[in-house]
Amino acid sequence: MLVALAAAFAVVFVSPASAADWLPHPKDATWTYQWTDSVYNTVPTGETVTVKDQTAASFTLAWTTDGNNNAADAPTSAGQVVFQDTGRGLVTLDWNSGQPPANFPVLCATVTQCGNSLASTYYDVIWGTRQPTLVEPLLKGTSWTSTGGFQNDVTSTSTYLGTVSLTVPAFSAPVAAAKVQTQVTQAGALGDPYGSGVRTVWWVYGVGPVKVEFLHTGGAVTTSVLQSTNQTPVAPPPDADYFPLKQGEKLTYRWSNTKHLKKPSVTAFTVDQVSNGSARFTVKSASGPIKIAGAYGFTLRTDGVSNLWASTQSATQLTFPPLGPSSAPAAQRRHFITPFDLMIYGLNPILPAYGTTGSSWSAIVPSRDYSIFGVTGTSTVVGTQRVTVPAGTFTALVERSKLVQKGYPYGSGTRTSWFAPGKGLVKLVFDHADGSVSTVELLH
Repeated sequence: MLVALAAAFAVVFVSPASAADWLPHPKDATWTYQWTDSVYNTVPTGETVTVKDQTAASFTLAWTTDGNNNAADAPTSAGQVVFQDTGRGLVTLDWNSGQPPANFPVLCATVTQCGNSLASTYYDVIWGTRQPTLVEPLLKGTSWTSTGGFQNDVTSTSTYLGTVSLTVPAFSAPVAAAKVQTQVTQAGALGDPYGSGVRTVWWVYGVGPVKVEFLHTGGAVTTSVLQSTNQTPVAPPPDADYFPLKQGEKLTYRWSNTKHLKKPSVTAFTVDQVSNGSARFTVKSASGPIKIAGAYGFTLRTDGVSNLWASTQSATQLTFPPLGPSSAPAAQRRHFITPFDLMIYGLNPILPAYGTTGSSWSAIVPSRDYSIFGVTGTSTVVGTQRVTVPAGTFTALVERSKLVQKGYPYGSGTRTSWFAPGKGLVKLVFDHADGSVSTVELLH
């Protein structure tokens, strides 16, 4: 039997919405920061930040030093920065302000027509990290590169270092903050030692940045700390990565079915390409009655991990029950050939962005997923559980899916999947409505 599978899948995610975010922007939101620079601004300078406007997924934050009772020799400033919420996270679209204080280093090749400044809190936040400014979802091991500056001459590599307890004047008790550290490099500017260095931003869910520290290569240190806000800290979402898209990762699975595949099929997957939160897994057979070659594409976005496409070829003398949907020509219908076929079947996403117990999402009719699979049903994160497979013992996130493909019992039933942090899928059991049971386990 020769099977070819190639499809693109739409991302569908339905779950209870939360107003919390890493940078919330309700129209009445306000934040007050105080910043200093150890060399160029030793006078504590207060800035008030407000939401100027919002259009669809874009929003503008404006700041001013007016009304902050600053000392007479403190720098004055007013400006704005335009952000956009995207599926990959927070990006910076634009910014503008008055000129930085005359004593600050020039962050361009020439003094005239220089659109760069580090003389405000939000300029320090976005410096060198325009797109994205903050990757989401923010999971363990997350790292990304970006550029910035008026002429995109600033490069950076950012790494999420985990959640820490932090005390700032805005709150009466310590808050849980996500710590993001960025190595920033600027070359070619008159003041590029000041434009280069190590910046750390502490983000609080439901609030935004609460502290910024920039250790400039030239020796100066800029620090900004949140003094007050009308936004309320929220416990950050869990940050375990249950489906890592890591270059070079190798996974080998054993799949059997009590009726249709009694001799297990062993397949090996390798992540051979990763870019901008998307990855390609190649697959080939290791042993068993099915010869396989192919690839799968996955992406991680704010709505979760989704399968984008799949392309496989296989040969076997086994005969499997047919799958639908009946609306599709026989040559275009789905087949269960690899463990990933069982995992991606039915609806996207494969997993929500954060492994929150109780998260639930359903197939939408009509939708692209439904046109491909013809499956109705719901997936739910039911919690964590210790599970032992040949690859080891893991505390895994358990997801259960109820799936119905009308007229096709082999394509209907209950699928339970176990995902281990930092590893991905480690076990899957599909109780098919035809009475058979498929079991997938990670070997190594």
